[in-house]
Amino acid sequence: MTDVPAFFNLYRHNFARLAVAVPPVRVADPTFNARETIALMREADARHAALALFPELGLSAYACDDLFQQQALLDACLAALSDVLAASRQLSTIAVVGLPLAIDGQLFNCAAVVHRGLLLGIVPKTYLPNYREFYEARQFAPAAYLQRESIDLVGQTDVPCSANLLFRLEQQPLFTFHIETCEDLWVPIPPSSFAALAGATVLLNLSASNVTVGKADYRRLLAGSQSARCLAAYAYSAAGYGESTTDLAWDGHGMIYENGNALAQTQRFADTAQLICADIDLDRLVDERMRQTTFGDTAHVHREAAARFRTIDVPAILPRDIHLPLERSYERFPYVPADPARRDERCREIYDIQVQGLVTRMRATKMKTLVIGVSGGLDSTLALLVCVRAVDQLKLPRDAILACILPGFGTGQRTLGQARRLVAALGCRAREIDIRPSCMQMLQDIGHPFANGEPVHDITFENVQAGERTSHLFRMANMHGGLVVGTGDLSELALGWCTYGVGDHMSHYGVNASVPKTLIQYLVRWTADEGSLGKRAATVLRDVLETDISPELIPPGEDGEIQLTEAAIGPYELQDFNLYYLLRFGYRPSKVAFLAWSAWHDRAQGLWPDLPENKRHQYGIADIKRWLAVFLRRFFEQQQFKRSCLPNAPKVGSGGSLSPRGDYRAPSDASAAAWLADLDAVPDTESALDIRAAGGA
Repeated sequence: MTDVPAFFNLYRHNFARLAVAVPPVRVADPTFNARETIALMREADARHAALALFPELGLSAYACDDLFQQQALLDACLAALSDVLAASRQLSTIAVVGLPLAIDGQLFNCAAVVHRGLLLGIVPKTYLPNYREFYEARQFAPAAYLQRESIDLVGQTDVPCSANLLFRLEQQPLFTFHIETCEDLWVPIPPSSFAALAGATVLLNLSASNVTVGKADYRRLLAGSQSARCLAAYAYSAAGYGESTTDLAWDGHGMIYENGNALAQTQRFADTAQLICADIDLDRLVDERMRQTTFGDTAHVHREAAARFRTIDVPAILPRDIHLPLERSYERFPYVPADPARRDERCREIYDIQVQGLVTRMRATKMKTLVIGVSGGLDSTLALLVCVRAVDQLKLPRDAILACILPGFGTGQRTLGQARRLVAALGCRAREIDIRPSCMQMLQDIGHPFANGEPVHDITFENVQAGERTSHLFRMANMHGGLVVGTGDLSELALGWCTYGVGDHMSHYGVNASVPKTLIQYLVRWTADEGSLGKRAATVLRDVLETDISPELIPPGEDGEIQLTEAAIGPYELQDFNLYYLLRFGYRPSKVAFLAWSAWHDRAQGLWPDLPENKRHQYGIADIKRWLAVFLRRFFEQQQFKRSCLPNAPKVGSGGSLSPRGDYRAPSDASAAAWLADLDAVPDTESALDIRAAGGA
């Protein structure tokens, strides 16, 4: 039986909560600084963080200058470290704190790794800045000057001491962290680069980093790009309030990045203690390294440097058996940026990709006519908009687009009217053909009972209509020397919701093939709002957006109910979410379900990209599990054969393409058993979830 509270626990799904702390300090007052450090350690532990990172030389303060050469200060720092160690005995969170340490007659700028009263390792700073306002070489020696690999310190013996240490959590080996200090990030090849090649997924930087105009942006650039290049998390904690302002100023800039994405940042120039947390997706980092084979190539080239690292196992006990949801927000629409400015930019770029692909194909084939079926629904609307932009770019008249309206047995008056109005508003050449007579002929020829008056609306009845539409389009293209433009989208291909060969599966060129349904909705809405095609067209586009998604292959029932696509294959907004995380990252279904629950179970949580209130839905774990099972069967087991022979189409986004010539190659006769077995770990209900009793956040 599934342990319901434990399922809704971030650590169960290979997330880890990482904290960055910026305490206030007093210069040369280690007792005060230790007290502030311990307070934030306790706060991080209360928030169930696996690790808390503190600033460079935080137990002494950074701006001590020549006071670092005073034995009284160094002794006080050791006493402060002892206080931190004592406090850590009652805490589960690992702490990484900074202090000066005298070793063999030399002074080193060090990070100390503290857990449960143990000093797990000492990491000295590799690169010492000695330019402009920095004079660290006046007091400190670089890590390369260290002549031993372990030291005895504060009553503990044989403590590992080196710049080449990795720390791996025994309960979560995907969480392997490396420590560097401030300037180490600013050099051409940061030490963390080699640490990542040696297996570190979490890179930590204790920093002081005084503030000057524009420097914060550069720090973000460094931390973000290092996390992206290393396919790692990067946490950075800089000195803040209380540091000496004799000649410098400090802004307490803390930040956490994951593979180039900013997850959390402190408020700069705060005059109080700060603690930020972010939930790191370890699966994402490891999977990205596996997919990007050049990461492994680089590790091989630099294998000698990577081999110099020593791994320390950390016996941290992770809180895996309580209800502990993500603090991190996941967008409900991963293909659609929630930020309006980014969304507008994304829409423009997608159109440019689609149009460029179609224009290039027209130039290559020397064809100047496009043939497209227009249904009055979403997919054909977007494809028609792409056609219009393509002929405009080629300076061809709009009647170079032969827009075929092909009503059948299930075509509704609403969509038929929208198709007619849209074609007219865009100035395309319209051709309307009622396909029912040719469909009846086919049904009679094969002996289908519908031809004899029986109301049999089976798959044959549906596909005869889809096939007739495609046949008409290709023959019209033959007559007019044109290209048939496909309208099917990525979501339909993923679910196999397309008629193979003779239906909407086939075209000469498919402009929507890597655009998911949720993104198509926003592309159409963006076009309507942008207004470049005129008010008449914008009005029709908004009507299309308000129309229920239906293949319109079965006539309405006696109650007037129409055939609804999402009733058969699930809500597209949920299936697009599943598609993104299964295709782009290869996550386990149980993790996808956890992410979907995190994003969708609470209307007040997550990000809505400007949807009207009546379009805002929420899903509990039962609905998520049900529709994910549908997705897994259709995607992995039943419908791959359709994707193995797709027409040409441009790849649009990093979220993936299903073309066998692009992103995705898979056998057509695979089993979904492994994915469905993993889905069994997902509970059927949330009824056993008692947040207060379980002690969750």
